[in-house]
Amino acid sequence: MLLPDQFDNLEKHTLWGIDFLERYTKFVKERTEIEHAYAKQLRNLVKKNCPKRPKDEEPRFTSCLSFYTILNELNDYAGQREVVAEEMGRRVYGELMRYTHELKSERKVHLQEGRKAQQYLDQCWKQMDNSKKKFERECRETEKAQLGYEKIDNDPNATKADVEKAKAQLHLRTHMADESKNEYAAQLQNFNGEQQKHFYSAIPIIFKNLQDMDERRTLKLSESYKGFADVERKVIPIISKCLEGMVVAAKSVDERRDSQIVVESFKSGFEPPVDFPFEDFSQNIYRTSSEGTISTPKTDSSKADPKHTIGKAKGKLWLFGKKPKGPAVEDFSHLPPEQRRKKLQQRIDELSRELQKEVDQRDALNKMKDVYEKNPQMGDPGSLQPKITETMSNMDRLRVEIQKNEAWLTEVEGKPGVRGDRRPSADVNHHHHTPHGRESPEGSYNEDAPQENRGPPQPDPHEFDDEFDDDDPLPAVGHCKALYSFDGQNEGTLAMVEGEVMYIIEEDKGDGWTRARKQNGEEGYVPTSYVDVTLEKNSKGS
Repeated sequence: MLLPDQFDNLEKHTLWGIDFLERYTKFVKERTEIEHAYAKQLRNLVKKNCPKRPKDEEPRFTSCLSFYTILNELNDYAGQREVVAEEMGRRVYGELMRYTHELKSERKVHLQEGRKAQQYLDQCWKQMDNSKKKFERECRETEKAQLGYEKIDNDPNATKADVEKAKAQLHLRTHMADESKNEYAAQLQNFNGEQQKHFYSAIPIIFKNLQDMDERRTLKLSESYKGFADVERKVIPIISKCLEGMVVAAKSVDERRDSQIVVESFKSGFEPPVDFPFEDFSQNIYRTSSEGTISTPKTDSSKADPKHTIGKAKGKLWLFGKKPKGPAVEDFSHLPPEQRRKKLQQRIDELSRELQKEVDQRDALNKMKDVYEKNPQMGDPGSLQPKITETMSNMDRLRVEIQKNEAWLTEVEGKPGVRGDRRPSADVNHHHHTPHGRESPEGSYNEDAPQENRGPPQPDPHEFDDEFDDDDPLPAVGHCKALYSFDGQNEGTLAMVEGEVMYIIEEDKGDGWTRARKQNGEEGYVPTSYVDVTLEKNSKGS
């Protein structure tokens, strides 16, 4: 008979093999989940660090651009980790789950066949054992009948009937013993045949099937290990390109270019301030010995209040001091000259591109209209007229905007504090006139009247002469310092040079002009944006 522990050992081994396969399948599943989570966290990290603002507002430093390139490469790298997770889930984990189910079913069939063969052999053995015991029992009974017969046959007192009866009983038992012997022999022969078949045919086949099954399981694990590595190897070239892209981005960082960007971004265009003159306050203290009476010292009207002058001079150097705060205006007059020039040039370029689009659209509409007029069946030419009219209106509006911004740009480039050549704006099939001889200050543009025609207030000539010939001049309400030179060619204006200090005798009434008086008494209007004004409360005229 087959020893029970051998079959049990095979059953335990195949069960361990399936448990190991399931454990490896669980490992692959958890690895897939880790890859998915890793890719998701990488994408979230990239998303969190990507610029939220439009690209136009992002600093264009090479270090920032390189970092954004690295973020893009990292996002691609996360995509490759997702590919790894998906391939592992499909090629490795999914295949292992399917094969594990098939392996369990196959093992169950083979074990059932083994148990069935064992049970059949056990049944044959029991039948043979029962026939053997019966034959043994019949032989003992026959021996008893033999002894009984011999005893009665030798007994002189026994009757002939008793002898015959004992003899018949002996023959019966002998016959039954012979039948049991024959049955036992047949069962023994049958058992030996089944046992031979069991150990040399049925069980080897079952064991061979279990062995093949276990070898296929081992081979499947080997293939899964290789597939696991192949999934990683497949994405290595793309991951290498991502890493190479990161290295290239790192090498593209240019510290000198970044420094130049900072310089261009904060360059104001202002000229450095001039040296402050020495102000002698002791001239009214020391008098000559010939002066015998106490007289009121004369005030040197050529000296300005240094407290206000110095304070204002410092406040105007935006690169080294505080930049003035205020709402952004249409002509960017709140910006330093150089930054204002860049903003205006940028806006002109944008408007020119928009105008070019409108021109292209107009040409396309006109061509379509011509086609409709030549082939009325294709469409109604009149249906295009509203769109053409709208496009022409947009073109006129954009041309006006371009002219207005170019006028402001010409004004900025005409000032002495702005350096650098003007970049030519895009010529988009429109004509504009650049105003010449403009004397209005920056930031004083008014939509109601063309800036080219703006000038100082024109009072009545006689009234103007009376004011300047009056013996009692108007009281000063503050001081001002010229930020730029002004020629004052128009009537009523006052010429000044950069750095000159004057008195304010009339504030700006909203027209962009301020009335000032020089130290020599000359009065007139100057552009408000050309001077640094300091108003004083309760100030008296000199």
